[in-house]
Amino acid sequence: MLVLPNAWDVITARLFEDAGFPAVATSSAAVANALGYTDGRALPLDLHLATLERIVRGAGVPISADFENGYADAPEEVAENVARLAATGVSGFNFEDTKAPGGLYSVEEQVARLRAARDAAPSLFLNARTDVFLENIGPEPVRFATAALRLRAFVDAGADGVFVPGVADRDTIARLVAVTSRPLNVLAGPSTPDVLTLAHLGVRRVSVGSSPMRRTLGILREIAHELRDEGTFGFTRQSSVSFADANALVARG
Repeated sequence: MLVLPNAWDVITARLFEDAGFPAVATSSAAVANALGYTDGRALPLDLHLATLERIVRGAGVPISADFENGYADAPEEVAENVARLAATGVSGFNFEDTKAPGGLYSVEEQVARLRAARDAAPSLFLNARTDVFLENIGPEPVRFATAALRLRAFVDAGADGVFVPGVADRDTIARLVAVTSRPLNVLAGPSTPDVLTLAHLGVRRVSVGSSPMRRTLGILREIAHELRDEGTFGFTRQSSVSFADANALVARG
């Protein structure tokens, strides 16, 4: 089981690394929000790649990038963008099947896009994602069959792993594990079973998406309200990273 925390800049990646994680992922939503953009490919590609390169350079563990839909529809443009992604030094990437502004690419379209991505960066771990459950695509009774069909096609197209966010039900997770020969990644949420249970179900990778960033924003909002409403500084007495430790996290020799 690979437990992947999701960072959004150098110091958050370093904090997770310092905690002992052997690899760190990014969250496209968290990276976009931190840079002043909404999620969903609003973050300019050049800025996204520059941020990933900076994170890779600052971290001492492999970085897996959340690369959305590859910032393109056409396979040839996907290949160009994935080649640029590989040049940042990341070790792998998530590649989703959601179009902008919504809906899924057809299986045939996504297979062509996956093959282009695979050929452009054969050394990177390609984690093929389907958003059937996350976006509630189609009638509920047929979602599993739809997802299973897509996962099998993605594996045949060269995916190293498969990613199905939006599932927390144990039976559904176990059935998804059974339909693919590649490691299954799930996205943790409030109802997700713990890591030990997921491992027993056959899951081999779990990530947490933008949850750490949003929890951090929740703490900052509490600080803002204390300052505005109470005029007190109780947050300075709460557990935190010291000035010296914060500097040490980003002071690589």
